[in-house]
Amino acid sequence: MRDIADTAFASLNRGYNATFRPNRLSLGLVVPIAQYPNGPVPDMAGHLERAQLAERLGFAAVWLRDVPFNVPSFGDAGQLFDPFTYLGFLAGQTSHIALGVASIVLPLRHPAHVAKAAASADVLSAGRLILGVASGDRPEEYPAMNLTSEDRGVRFRESFDYIRAMSQDWPSLTNGAGQLAGDMDMLPKPLSGRLPMLITGSSRQDSDWIARNGDGWMTYPRPVDAQASVIAQWQARALAESGAPKPVLQPLYIDLSEDPDEAPRPIHLGFRSGVRPLATYLRQIEKIGVNHVALNLRFNQAGIEATLEKLAADLLPHFTE
Repeated sequence: MRDIADTAFASLNRGYNATFRPNRLSLGLVVPIAQYPNGPVPDMAGHLERAQLAERLGFAAVWLRDVPFNVPSFGDAGQLFDPFTYLGFLAGQTSHIALGVASIVLPLRHPAHVAKAAASADVLSAGRLILGVASGDRPEEYPAMNLTSEDRGVRFRESFDYIRAMSQDWPSLTNGAGQLAGDMDMLPKPLSGRLPMLITGSSRQDSDWIARNGDGWMTYPRPVDAQASVIAQWQARALAESGAPKPVLQPLYIDLSEDPDEAPRPIHLGFRSGVRPLATYLRQIEKIGVNHVALNLRFNQAGIEATLEKLAADLLPHFTE
């Protein structure tokens, strides 16, 4: 793929700038940082201490999710707490780790509420918020809110535009989300003037729209060769639509073996392996243009704290230089 080492990503806020660097990979963690392999609901005991440990060890980011209902077909209740409430809590209990959301389901929330809550979290965290957004993948939630899922692509796009407009002073905008005539303002504004907004998957939009409007892209793990092709296409679209490269994030479920050389064995959206094969894989995807990996320890068999310490000792030195 094209070498973009001499072309920096846009400077948006502290969290975004520290997490995403061209041709470099950083590592974060999906919240809850907990084991819950046998059911959808995690035990949140020690959740704050683990987030603070992740910060002390040098992980770049923690990632919350927007899961309003425990939907049996989805099988994961996330961190249980409302993401914006929890962002505010973490903002006051940490100092420099990026606070990401992967991702707020825009069609289920009014964008005025999202814009105000996100800007508040950004200011309270001194510019550490990274706002992932998505159109949603749990159809059962829409009837519960008296909404339809069929038009979620349109509402996603209107919400996205509305949130962008709220960063401006005295915004004017009219779309399906609402009408603003420039005679009232929303406060606070994002600390650096703009919220970093990363789009998840397709969010029912075409690829050019995503490349033009998103500040980055969240995609799922694929075999390395397939992922290389997908990322090359993404960067080509980003350059064509916006004139600049944009970062790529992917999640990865891991189960870290005590044997550092244990060969990879597939698990849901990831693999079990020793730390050395994991490091090899991460170097491979760094080379093809993945800029951040959000590690998920839900299926990890070893103790969480010990696993974090091992990841920090054996992996972070390679990806934090």
